[in-house]
Amino acid sequence: MIIIDKFLQRREQENNPIKVGIIGAGVMAKGVVNQVMRYTPGMKVTTIANRTISKALAAYQYTNTEAQVCNTPESFEECLATGGVAVTDNPDLLCQSNHIDIIVEMTGTIHYAAAIVMKAIEHNKHVLLFNAELDATIGPILKVYADKAGVMLSGGDGDQPGVIMNLYRFVKSIGLTPVLCGNIKGLQDYYRTPATQAGFAAIWDMTPEMVTSFADGTKISFEQACVANATGMGVAKRGMIGLNYNGHIDDMTTMYDVEMLKASGGIVDYVVGPKPGPGVFVYATADDPMTQKYLDYGKLGKGPLYSFYTPYHLCYFEIPHSIARMVLFNDVVMAPLAGPVVEVITIAKTNLKAGKLLDGLGGFDTYGQCENANVVQQENLLPIGLAEGAVLKRDVAKDECITFDDVTLDESSLVMRLYREQTALFFPVAAQNEVTV
Repeated sequence: MIIIDKFLQRREQENNPIKVGIIGAGVMAKGVVNQVMRYTPGMKVTTIANRTISKALAAYQYTNTEAQVCNTPESFEECLATGGVAVTDNPDLLCQSNHIDIIVEMTGTIHYAAAIVMKAIEHNKHVLLFNAELDATIGPILKVYADKAGVMLSGGDGDQPGVIMNLYRFVKSIGLTPVLCGNIKGLQDYYRTPATQAGFAAIWDMTPEMVTSFADGTKISFEQACVANATGMGVAKRGMIGLNYNGHIDDMTTMYDVEMLKASGGIVDYVVGPKPGPGVFVYATADDPMTQKYLDYGKLGKGPLYSFYTPYHLCYFEIPHSIARMVLFNDVVMAPLAGPVVEVITIAKTNLKAGKLLDGLGGFDTYGQCENANVVQQENLLPIGLAEGAVLKRDVAKDECITFDDVTLDESSLVMRLYREQTALFFPVAAQNEVTV
């Protein structure tokens, strides 16, 4: 990215690299390690924490970097202080170390990640989340804690939400009004399961559950909820509009009710099928006649909606840009403005019986859809980020929403406590009326 590259080159020349600690050693984390260690001057992944040490070691080995296994504070600090790189199964060591400038959380988990993020904030560490699941569930309250500690909490560039936010900021910066922040998908099928997605997952070295969450709409719901919370835009309806189209995203500007978009203050949404996939887009309006004239001259048409898009999201290629923006410029890529605007609710993927222990994201039992947060509170709907391990109190039919009243939850978990705190802070009336489950 322009400017960032020059500042990183300077850090390289000064032998003062940005020191990065990564939580997780999955496929995306491996890509980030490769990108930073081989192709990003002025930056170094000094440590990886992962529950399976061998995966962390493998991420370094691919870059011909020898890492030291360090599971005590003394060995960990000595390794980093002497310029080495460390792997550990204890993420607390990263949170507590003075030799790390920023922590990148990349596990895709919710409960495990929440504890790490809170520990990092407690120890005054900036946190970059490559974890839409956590961000959409309790991001607003995590942001409150980060603000109190004087540290930054941000979503990352490279994944669709961060790329959308870059485009959103650009469109606003040239004087237009964004009214739709969109995500381009190639597939949406609520009823995909780990069994149907196992083959694709194996090709790309991903888990079947991860790939299922992409296909069944849960992942894009988390992503668009993050964008909603960072922009203040809601959804036009439960599940978003989700138009299907085989042409180009520029040609879809006539398919939306512009007055509705304006009146609502803008929406987040997705489309299935158009080019350029898998990209992102922002539709915007312009009221100034001169602006309209020059947009027409620039081949963006006569409006009233103007189409801007990025034809790719390159995941781990772009995450170093997010790290540099935060550490060098105090620039947050994406974070909640305040409380939840959109949440991701839990819907039955099949008929479920009372007593059923719900499985996790991208599983056989449920899928997630976006809903405006005020409706979530009014209808007592269960966020899917809280659903794993919940026990059903009644039979639930396929495609039926699951509420807090329908389940028994572990109220003692950190994530539940943070979610309840988030609700009490941003929806005090709903919290007062809440029935204890």
